[in-house]
Amino acid sequence: MPHKNLHFSISERKIYLRFFDVVFIVLGLFGLSYVFDFEYFNFNHLNIYTWLLVLIIYYYFFGQIFELFNLKIASDYYSTFKSVALTVLFTAIFYVFTPKVSPILPEQRLEIGYFAFTILISVLLNRFLYIALIFSPRFLKNILVIGSIATIESLLQKNERSKSNRITTYISNKQLRFENSLVFSDIENVDIASLINKQYIKEILVCSNSEELIGDKVNNQLINLFEKGLSIRSIDSFLESETFKISESQLTSNFYNYFSFSKSHENNLYLAFRRLFDILFSAVGILYMLILIPIIYIINFFGNKGKLFYIQERVGEKGKCFRIVKFRTMVSNAEQNGVQWAQKGDSRITSFGRILRKTRIDEVPQFINVLKGEMSLIGPRPERPEFVKQLEQQLPYYALRHVIKPGLTGWAQVMHPYASSVKDQREKLMYDLYYIKERDLILDLKIVIKTISTVLFFRGT
Repeated sequence: MPHKNLHFSISERKIYLRFFDVVFIVLGLFGLSYVFDFEYFNFNHLNIYTWLLVLIIYYYFFGQIFELFNLKIASDYYSTFKSVALTVLFTAIFYVFTPKVSPILPEQRLEIGYFAFTILISVLLNRFLYIALIFSPRFLKNILVIGSIATIESLLQKNERSKSNRITTYISNKQLRFENSLVFSDIENVDIASLINKQYIKEILVCSNSEELIGDKVNNQLINLFEKGLSIRSIDSFLESETFKISESQLTSNFYNYFSFSKSHENNLYLAFRRLFDILFSAVGILYMLILIPIIYIINFFGNKGKLFYIQERVGEKGKCFRIVKFRTMVSNAEQNGVQWAQKGDSRITSFGRILRKTRIDEVPQFINVLKGEMSLIGPRPERPEFVKQLEQQLPYYALRHVIKPGLTGWAQVMHPYASSVKDQREKLMYDLYYIKERDLILDLKIVIKTISTVLFFRGT
């Protein structure tokens, strides 16, 4: 097996960013303390390890919120600078005002500025080194694909913007129609081991429905390569790990071969924790709503005349309908011409309603539905019965998303926030089904953090 073509996987790149960000921060602060008479963050202090631990926790938390470990953002200089600046700003503010477990405020308040600036420069140095060195074509993973031409063409389009791998070789019964630099081999007389050595292949992807295309000769070669430790998996599995949504090709008449509930679906401890989580957050959310109501009522009187709340029927768990509560954002006669999708820049949305939507404040009353058990904090967004009926006709597997409670936020909401067409709904369905298949506490926590990012950056509005 070849040893050339060193590559870093997605998980390795994220580990690199998390680990070396902290290393550079510690080295930067140590250098600041060593070279200058720096009172605020003294490495000789007895509590230095506690200070560092708290600082790292804050940094990782705000780094997740401001998408500092998103590889797409980490590969761009401007996006990196913006994300690092926001993360460092909030980390420094919260850290400085955390009592007991952070250093005592210095007499020279300017030292706090030096502290934040040192962290900023340290992280930027690591990130720019990452873009210049690690994020380099020579560290991408070379992939070989075996399958039909239609499947390979589709895969190439979906993998076009990948930041961690590169499809260099393909094996099929015919060549691609467009000009490309990919190496082609006819499936009838291919020597896969030779291709792997010449192209420094690290992984083979096989079309899951290519039984007729792949004969015993190719299959025996794959068995031998698998035995030697080469990574071989289906294209569907690859796409799922890259896009964090299920592949649409899995939704066939025998979908149960590929799609199943997560183990958490019948885990009573997980479900009990989820319900407790829902109750606690909905109680806080309702209290927040009560504080907002007088303010929104006054502004609503002048800028959005009409009812304060909007009650609408939605489809919930197991297809049962319930009445959802929202702050009204549209004109009073918004649907005089019948039910219709809300569009981006919809003229029916009032000026104040647009603000409510951008800040997601219009969704706050739904904490009432969460407390009643009709919704959960996390799950697929509930749709209207009229739209569900239409979508189930055009997307036969749409009803699968009703197996769990709908959510105030969800995986589809943070990964593909805006949907105003059947095409968008198909895309969001793939994310919803991925969540149903993979959900656990870690994924739930990731959704909560990504929701904060979505709200802060006004995405999907």
